[in-house]
Amino acid sequence: MRGLFDIQILYCGNDQMFQGVLLSVLSLLKHTKEPLKIYILTAELQNKRHQFTGFTMEHADFINKVVKQYDDQNSVTRIDITDLYNANLPTANANTMFTPYSMLRLYADQIPELSGRILYLDADVLCRRPFEDFYSQSLLNTEIVGTLDYYGRWFFHHQWRKFDYINSGVLLLNLDLIRQTHLFEKCRNMCKKIPMIMPDQSAINRYSKLKRFAKRQYNEQHGVASSTVFQHFSANWKFWPVIHTEAIKPWEIDEVHDQLGIHDYDDLYETYQKLLAELPDYSVASSASSDFAN
Repeated sequence: MRGLFDIQILYCGNDQMFQGVLLSVLSLLKHTKEPLKIYILTAELQNKRHQFTGFTMEHADFINKVVKQYDDQNSVTRIDITDLYNANLPTANANTMFTPYSMLRLYADQIPELSGRILYLDADVLCRRPFEDFYSQSLLNTEIVGTLDYYGRWFFHHQWRKFDYINSGVLLLNLDLIRQTHLFEKCRNMCKKIPMIMPDQSAINRYSKLKRFAKRQYNEQHGVASSTVFQHFSANWKFWPVIHTEAIKPWEIDEVHDQLGIHDYDDLYETYQKLLAELPDYSVASSASSDFAN
């Protein structure tokens, strides 16, 4: 039985994130019957190291056709914010280890098409279970809802408030309140002036006074459990044979199978690979870089 609301989803990224967004969207379609209104923020950007290609209209249109096969009320809207971004550059963090696209979500309050509640997802997040209860929870006096950062909860906290460092890979946003409190405006100003390791995430944690913490299952960053709703394929620290980080992304199917031992998404992978085979640039898409934006 269908509910009475649309679910708004937000992704941000360049065209290298096409495979991730497609796979993530397929996982959402599997676990909800509600209409999905999906927005993709992108831009044509560059920094000292790279020239980036924005998420193309061709790829956005392709995903739009896919979602409408499930429900003609579903939609995908690509929003190019190149001019908006260039008018307010995150100068101090333009050349970090993360691409500039990691900061695009901080411009969501400047986009008239976006309002109300919207669920932001990194492109390396897959849905495993129904998520309507998480999406429809009360946002009274709440700017954002998210989970603790798996590693950051131990190393980053504000004064006496331990275990308050949120991971920005899955965020339920109350954009109307964010506009009132100027949360993202403060974050953009911080990114402009202060160099940071994880710019957008650090700024959100610094300025959000009205954040709420959800259970780990809504942004599982380390392994997976039967209760996991969203699995976030974020980087993990490894300590053998030397200390290093390991980042296996959900579209790296062989690595997900062989190194992570995860076969839970094989039905999604089958659909995903059939869809990619329909694209004339499949050979290019299938070799997308794992230089992830977030």
